[in-house]
Amino acid sequence: MLTAASPLTDSSLDPALVKKLAGLELTTVGELLRYTPRRYIKQGQPSKSELPEADERITVIGRIEKAQMISMKKRYGQFLKIVVNDGVRRYEASFFNARYIKRVLVPGVRVALAGTVKFFRDQVQLSHPDWLVLPDDGMEQQSDEMIDELYAATPEPGSDGSPDSGSTGATSSTGTVEDAEAFRRSIIPMYPATRDVQTWEVWRAARQVLADTVPAADPLTEEQRTARELITSDAAIREVHLPGSIEDVEQARERLKFDEALAIQTALAQRRADLGAETSAGCVHVPGGLEDELLERLPFELTDGQQHVLAEIGDDLALAHPMNRLLQGEVGSGKTLVSLLAMLRIVDNGHQCAILAPTEVLAAQHYRTVTKMMGDLARAGELGAADGATRVGLLTGSMSTASKRQTLLDAVTGEAGIVIGTHALLEEHVEFVDLGMVVVDEQHRFGVEQRDILRSKGRQDHRPHFLVMTATPIPRTVAMTSFGDLDTSVLTELPRGRQPITTSVVPMRNARWVDRTWTRAEEEIAAGRQVYVVCTRIGDEEPKPKAKSKAEKEPETDDDQQETVSVLKQAEELENGPLAGRRIGILHGRMHADDKNDVMDAFTRGEIDVLVATTVIEVGVDVPNATMMVIVNADRFGVSQLHQLRGRVGRGQHAGLCLLMTMAHDLSGSMERLRAVERSADGFELAMVDLAQRREGDVLGSLQSGGKTSLSFLSLIDDTEVIDDARGLSQSIVDADRELAHHPALADLVHAVLLPSRAEYLEKS
Repeated sequence: MLTAASPLTDSSLDPALVKKLAGLELTTVGELLRYTPRRYIKQGQPSKSELPEADERITVIGRIEKAQMISMKKRYGQFLKIVVNDGVRRYEASFFNARYIKRVLVPGVRVALAGTVKFFRDQVQLSHPDWLVLPDDGMEQQSDEMIDELYAATPEPGSDGSPDSGSTGATSSTGTVEDAEAFRRSIIPMYPATRDVQTWEVWRAARQVLADTVPAADPLTEEQRTARELITSDAAIREVHLPGSIEDVEQARERLKFDEALAIQTALAQRRADLGAETSAGCVHVPGGLEDELLERLPFELTDGQQHVLAEIGDDLALAHPMNRLLQGEVGSGKTLVSLLAMLRIVDNGHQCAILAPTEVLAAQHYRTVTKMMGDLARAGELGAADGATRVGLLTGSMSTASKRQTLLDAVTGEAGIVIGTHALLEEHVEFVDLGMVVVDEQHRFGVEQRDILRSKGRQDHRPHFLVMTATPIPRTVAMTSFGDLDTSVLTELPRGRQPITTSVVPMRNARWVDRTWTRAEEEIAAGRQVYVVCTRIGDEEPKPKAKSKAEKEPETDDDQQETVSVLKQAEELENGPLAGRRIGILHGRMHADDKNDVMDAFTRGEIDVLVATTVIEVGVDVPNATMMVIVNADRFGVSQLHQLRGRVGRGQHAGLCLLMTMAHDLSGSMERLRAVERSADGFELAMVDLAQRREGDVLGSLQSGGKTSLSFLSLIDDTEVIDDARGLSQSIVDADRELAHHPALADLVHAVLLPSRAEYLEKS
C-alpha cells in the first residue's frame, strides 16, 4: 500500500502518465492528492456566464451541434470544424488531418474538450483541443440546477500567456474506457490542466492512487475536529476527488481549507519564535542628530499619517530584535521621506543603511531625491558640509569603474551612512562595516534570495532591521500580511497639493476613440505640458518562428490581428501621424544606462513632449509637468501595475489624466480589471481587486501572482476567521512544542502544504 510520501513511480500508474504528472511537479502520492480540482460540474451544468480569457486553458463539456469539413483558404487541404453547446454558449473547435475523427465527432455526440482559448469576432475558438467522447444515457438531463463555481483559488497552469501552438496531425482522444465510465458520475471534478496533461488524466491518476493509499494520521484530535465541525483529513482528501454530492465537496473543502491555514500558521509561528531569538541593533532617537536636522529643514509639516508611521517604526527600531515591517502608501504619500527619517535614526546610532531599488532609473531617482532633501547633511568630507554630515552613495551596474570603486570604499569604511543601489548591491564584493537597516522599494521586483543576500551583509552579532515599501500592495504582499508575516504601517493621507487623476478606458476597436486619445494628447502638449505613452514591449524582439507544416497552420483568430503595440512602432506612428512635429523620446530597459539617464533628464527639463516607454517609468519617476499618460494594451498589465503607472502624472499643479487603451472584450475579466482601475483611485481597494481576480498568487513560493498558487482552498479575502482560528491553535502548539516532536501528523501536514522549498522560502521572507 502507498503512503503520502510514496513516489508515484512506486504506484501502479502508467509510467508515461507518471512522467506527465512530473511536469506538473507532482512526483509523490501526497503531491498528487493535494492537486485538487479547480471546479466541479454537475451533469447538465452550463459554463460560467462570463467569457474566458484569451490564452486561458479550459475544459468544456457539451453536445456537438454542428460538424463540417472546411477547405482552407490559403493552402491545399481541409479541416474539421465543430460547434459544441454547453448550455450557456457555443464553442468552435478545429481539427486538422481529421480523416478519423470526422467519423467520431458528429452532431449529437457528447464530448469533453480541453484546449487554449482564442477569439475570432467574439467567438470562443479552440484549435486542436484534446477530446473525449462521453457516455450518453441522458444523465445530463436529470438536473438543470446550477452549482456555484467551487474554485480552488488557482489559475490553470498554461494560462500565463503561453498559447497552444497546435499539434501535428489529428488529435485523438486521450481518455480511456475507465474515464468514460467515471464521467457517468453525477459530479465531475475539473482539474487545472495543461496541453500535456488533461483534466481526465489527472482524475484517473487520483482515483487509481486513492484506491492504493492507506489512510493518513489526522493532525487534529477528535475534540479539535468536533469543536470545528470538521471531517477527518483523510476523508476530505477522498471526497474532494470522488464526491457523491455537492455537500461532500463543501465539507471536504472546509476541512482542507483549515488544514492549509493550520500548516501555514504553524510555519509562521515557528518562524516568529526563531526571529524572537535573533538580535539587532536597538536604535533610539538621538536629540540633535541628522533626523532632527532634516525635520527642522523641511519646508512643510509632516502629515498626521507620516508622524504616526514614524512613531511605529521608531518603536520597532528601539528594540533589540529585527524590525520586519511593510510600509504601504499611496503613490505620492511620502513614503520616501518616512524611510529617509528612519534611516537617519539608524545613522545617528552609528550604523549604515542600504536601499535596494528594482531599476537604475529608480535608484538614480532615489539618489537625487535623498541628496536634495538632505543637502549639506549628505556631504561629509566636502567643503560646506554640515556638522555631523554623512555620505550618500549610489551603486548601479552601469556606473564607471571609478565611481563604483568610490562607493564601495565609502560603504566598507563606513563613510557612507546610506548606500542606494540596484542588484549591484547584492554582489559578493559589496561590503558594509555595520549594516543596520535594509530598505527594499517595490519588493515584488526582487526574489526572496536576493533580498536575503543583502540582509546577510549585516554583522554576525546582529541582523539588520528590514523595511519594505510599496505603493500598491501586490497580492503576495497582501497575502503574507494577512497571515501575520509582516507588521504593517499604512499611509493613506496624501500631502497637500497632490492633484486628482482622471482615468478612462479607451476601446481600441473604436477608431474614433483612439483618434480622440491622440487629439487629447496634442491638447496637453499645446498647453505646455508633457505626456507619457506606455507600451508592453520594446519592438526589437526576435520574430516568431513560422509554422513548419500546413497541419500547424490554425484558422485566423482575433489574437492574430492583436499583436501588442511596441514602443518603437508606437513612437514611429506618432511621429508620422497625430503628433507629427512634436518632440518624441523613447525609453526602454535595453538602452544603455547613460542613454536612459539622458532621456529622463531631457524629459524632466521639458525638452521632450512625449515619452514613449516601457514600464521602466513605473515607479519613482517624478516629472511634475507630465500630466497625461496613455497606456497601450492596458489589459496586459495587472491592476496594481496600472495604478503604479498612472501615479507618474498629476504630481505638479495640474490635474492628471490616464487613458487605458485596450482590445479586451467587454465581458472579459481583463475589462473588469480595467473598469475597476477606472472607477477607483484607492490603491488599497485596487489591491483587493487584484487579490480577488488574480487570487493570492504563490503565497509560499517564488512565483508571483498569476503563477501556480500554493493555496487550493483558502481565500485570504473570505476566510479571515479560519486564519485567525488556525493562528491561535498553531501558536499554542508551537509554544509548547517548537519542533513538533509530539505532533508528527501536524509536521507532516506542514511539509505537505509547504514542501521543503517553500518552507525555506518562508524562512527567508
